[in-house]
Amino acid sequence: MLYRENGQFKTSYRSDQQLLPIAQDRFFVWGLVAVAFLVVPLIASDYAFRALIVPFLILTIAAIGLNILVGYCGQISLGHAAFMAVGAYAAYNLVIRVPGINFLVVLVLSGGIAALVGVLFGVPSLRIKGLYLAVATLAAQFFIDWMFARVKWFTNYSPSGAVSPADVVLFGWVIDQPVEKYWFVLAVLVVMTLLAKNLVRSHVGRSWMAIRDMDVAASVIGIRPLHAKLSAFAVSSFFAGVAGALWGFIHLGAWEPLAFNIILSFNLLFMIIIGGMGSILGSYFGAAFIVLLPLILNQIPNWLGIPMSTAMISHLEFMIFGALIVFFLIAEPHGLARLWAIGKEKLRLWPFPH
Repeated sequence: MLYRENGQFKTSYRSDQQLLPIAQDRFFVWGLVAVAFLVVPLIASDYAFRALIVPFLILTIAAIGLNILVGYCGQISLGHAAFMAVGAYAAYNLVIRVPGINFLVVLVLSGGIAALVGVLFGVPSLRIKGLYLAVATLAAQFFIDWMFARVKWFTNYSPSGAVSPADVVLFGWVIDQPVEKYWFVLAVLVVMTLLAKNLVRSHVGRSWMAIRDMDVAASVIGIRPLHAKLSAFAVSSFFAGVAGALWGFIHLGAWEPLAFNIILSFNLLFMIIIGGMGSILGSYFGAAFIVLLPLILNQIPNWLGIPMSTAMISHLEFMIFGALIVFFLIAEPHGLARLWAIGKEKLRLWPFPH
């Protein structure tokens, strides 16, 4: 009774092709966006913005990009943090070498540069797949880490290898307060989510899914594997490049090459596995799981009044975190997004058994 499609008839092609064809979904999403823009800034603290909310939003952008490549196109990547690093260093060099450039232009250009690098490392996917492709993308991670650590031009010849970019300026607006950073990153996330959602339901997204399901059959019906795979690498790396620029400029403020190491690549992969591969919503769930759960586990001993050393808390955090990941993969292999879909299906049937 709460979630019914009965009576919601489509009277035009435009209404039939809506992103959210069910009225309840549209009202829920519009309400959620309104709460995110208007209510959250009133109730969240500066610490929550810096440590939780802003990292969650940026990592969601990167997870959506990786989900396009892995979940929708079926191409494994273990080096996605490297493309985030490309976006961050591209944005840094654009800002210092092109004075007065608008940061929105910086975001687009840094994403474009990351897309070119992603296409370059995506070429092996035309010949190899599965574990071999994962190793190839892992090589990209190590090579890009080495390049930014050794080639001093990228860091503007910084002796320590660390870079400290200037404040983000957008049409004369200096984005330096936590709530301002939150609004800016949230707006970028909304735009990127709409872009990804429309892409995956277009003919391009359908070609990705055909390659994922069976590449030989896809080529037989006229889908070009070269175009589909490289476009997936390009779009995925574009999202990673934008997320990397935001991660460096908005979240970190100053960083070194180790800020985009292989641990971040694994975390991104965990996000889409736990959240749900082949689901934009799953990228949100996975990012929330990865960002929030370690902090909650870290605070549980304090809430329970159990005295523990910092080292013991850290070890327990990793153990419980790993056990929960395994549990979720066993209990629901299709991720948290599938649990959400099951809940909506139950609401469609409730209170009637059929």
